[in-house]
This record gives sequence, C-alpha cells and structure tokens, in this order.
Amino acid sequence: MFASLVPIGAGLAACKQETAAAAAQQSAPQPPQVGVIVVAPQPVERKTELPGRISAVLSADVRPQVTGIIQTRLFTEGSEVTQGQQLYQIDPAVYQAAYDSAMATLQHDEVALTNARARAQRYETLLKTNTVNRQDYDDAQAIAQEDEATIAVARAAVQQAQINLLYTKVLSPIAGHIGRSAVTPGALVTANQPTALATVTALDPIYVDLNQSSMTLLRLEQELAAGQLERAGDGAAKVSLKLEDGTSYPLPGALQFTEVTVDAGTGTVLIRAKFPNPQHLLLPGMYVHAEVEEGINRNAMLLPQQAVSHNSHGDPTVLLVGADNKVEVRVIQTGPAIGNQWVVTGGLKPGESVVVDGLQNARPGGTVQPVTAQAPTEGKSS
Repeated sequence: MFASLVPIGAGLAACKQETAAAAAQQSAPQPPQVGVIVVAPQPVERKTELPGRISAVLSADVRPQVTGIIQTRLFTEGSEVTQGQQLYQIDPAVYQAAYDSAMATLQHDEVALTNARARAQRYETLLKTNTVNRQDYDDAQAIAQEDEATIAVARAAVQQAQINLLYTKVLSPIAGHIGRSAVTPGALVTANQPTALATVTALDPIYVDLNQSSMTLLRLEQELAAGQLERAGDGAAKVSLKLEDGTSYPLPGALQFTEVTVDAGTGTVLIRAKFPNPQHLLLPGMYVHAEVEEGINRNAMLLPQQAVSHNSHGDPTVLLVGADNKVEVRVIQTGPAIGNQWVVTGGLKPGESVVVDGLQNARPGGTVQPVTAQAPTEGKSS
C-alpha cells in the first residue's frame, strides 16, 4: 500500500517544479521592443532647392530717335503690344518739310543731269565734224559726271529725310507687355534721350536666375563622373518653382545654362532656367524658390534622420540589430538630406537592420525584440 503512494508523490513534486519554472520564466523581464528597417538600395531622384529671381527673356526701352513734340499716345498702359505697333506720334511737320525739300532738290538735280547728258551727247556728235574743240567736249562730259554725283547725294538726303519722317512714328521694338508712359502729349522729347518713354517686356516665356554654391556644383560633377549619379532625363534638367506665398507654380521649366565663372563675392554660380508663363503669374524681379533636378542615384540607401545620431567626434552613427538580436553601434557616412531622410554613402550594407523607433530602449550590447517599422520613402534633396 505504501509502495503505491511513492510514484504519486514524485509526480506531484515534478508538477510543482514545472509550475515554478514557468512562473519564473513569465516573471523574467522581456527584451525591449524596437522598430527597425532593413536597408535596401533604391532609385532616388536628387533635387536641390535654390533661391532665385525672375528676369525677362526680352525687355526693351522705347526712346525717340528724333526730336519733337509728342502729339498723341497710341497705346493703353499695361496692355499687350505687338512688334512694330505705333506707340507715339511726334509732330512730323519739320521732318515732312525737310523731306519735301530733299525731294525738290533731287528733282532739280535730275533735270540738271538730263541737260548735262544731252549737251555731252551733242558735243560728241559735233566733235566728230570738228565743230567743237576737244576741251569743250571734255568739259561737257565732266559736268554730266558731276551731276550724276550730285544726284547720288540728293538721293541720300531724301532717304535720310524719309527715315527721320518715319521716326516720328515711335514703334514698339518687340512684342510684349508695356508699362506706364513717362511722357504725355505736349512733352518735348529729344533724339536718343537717356529717359525711356516706356518699357516693353516679354513675359512668356520668362527666365528664373538661380544661384548655386560652387562647392555643391563641384560635388555634383564629381558624383556624375564617378557614376554615383545619372543625368535626370535625356534633355535639359527639369525645374519646378515655389512662389513667394509658398504655393507651387503649376508649369515645369527647363534648365538653360550654367555660368562658367564663380562670383568671387558670394562663391556661387548663376544657373538660368526658362519657364512658360501664359498667365503672367511670374513677373520680373519676383523672388522664388526653385527645385532643380540634379540626377538619379540608382542605388541610394535612405535612413530617417531620427535614426542617425552623432558621437563625440561628430561622426554620424546608427544602432544595428544583429542576427542574435544584439544591438551594436556603427559609424556611417551620409550625403545630402532628402526631405526628412539622409542618403547613406558608406558604413551600411543592404539587408542590415537599423533601429529607427524605440532608440531609448536600445543599448549597445543589449538584446532587443525587433519589429518592422515603416520603410523610408523618397524625398527631395535640399
């Protein structure tokens, strides 16, 4: 009887030990949970934000080319004008009289030339019969030639008088938007005066002049040469705009050229882009921010900026979770910022897990419980 009770007691003791072990395991602290992302290369479009000013593609000051009194103004201030459209009428009376006088002189000289030629022909006939001497014949020929030269001078005078008469009609040199008039009818204007009568500006298309750091431009060229970046697109780089009020300009522009000299005072290089401007939203002198496509990095690795800290030497570092869920510190190299992320240029390999959430719970050398966090998305460089 007593022998049969021994196995039962032993079983009860074993059950108590298992229960105690399970309870001890449940009461033991669990590794802290952290959010990680797995680093993977991805294509990233590199963009740079630059300040800029709007400038006109064409702008022309309207100045008189003859002196006189303005009779009429033939345009509405702030309107669109076409090339060759008459803008002002200068009193033409003096220039009409000069033209008429030049024409009269030309007609007089033409009559004189006709008589000189007829005389020279008669003398040529008489010379053959020895009716006139050789000297009289030579004099008649010389007079005819002098009259021909006089005709040439008279015709040039007529042409000059005609040009001056045409200049009394002040025409628009280009097509575009005309501003305010600096003169009113009755004002005296002089030829080639320093003060413009009005200014015509072409607003569509329009230029945006940007200033880029020469160091940034040098880095870009080096990355392109090393194959780290590819040119964005086959044609000119695309440019987008943000206006002064923070709104986005709806139409894209294209990069036209980059200046070949660096401004010694600012250390910047001028970049010019051209934008369509059919609604005339962009006006010369306006301040804007532009985003210029630099290129495409086909194998970029992105990390949220909150995942990157710096050590005592100022080097960027991240926390990695290894295969055994152990945390280690890794020094990395970063490139330009893209939105709220860093481009990692060295120190990480594809497939490694980086802590991005719960950094306060991760200690180097400690064990953590990793969970997948939201992967970084593409952004724009600044």
